Amino acid sequence: MMSSTNSISSTNPRNSTSSIVVLITTGSEEEALKIAEVLVNRRKAACVNIVPRVDSLFRWKGKIDSARESLLLVKTKASLLSEIISLVKEIHSYEVPEIIALPIIGGSEDYLRWLDSACQ
Repeated sequence: MMSSTNSISSTNPRNSTSSIVVLITTGSEEEALKIAEVLVNRRKAACVNIVPRVDSLFRWKGKIDSARESLLLVKTKASLLSEIISLVKEIHSYEVPEIIALPIIGGSEDYLRWLDSACQ
């Protein structure tokens, strides 16, 4: 039998509406680190993973383009999304930065409680 500290939730409604992962791409690892530090230091994110190299293919201004980018995986609360978008737009080098949020529908209850407590 699992103890409650090791439980995994897939149906807790709190998780599906309050915890999110925000995906943000940047033009460099340095920019990714700067954004990650701002979000964590200001307690807008509990944790930010930086994937240093992703190759992106996209349509921009009527043409197919590509770029080597860094990807941020930002774990946070849904209630902070608008603040995160504003902060990122202030410091991001892109004209239209990718900032998209996905719900966390379940996971380790211990981790989700920590995530909730780490963000303000």
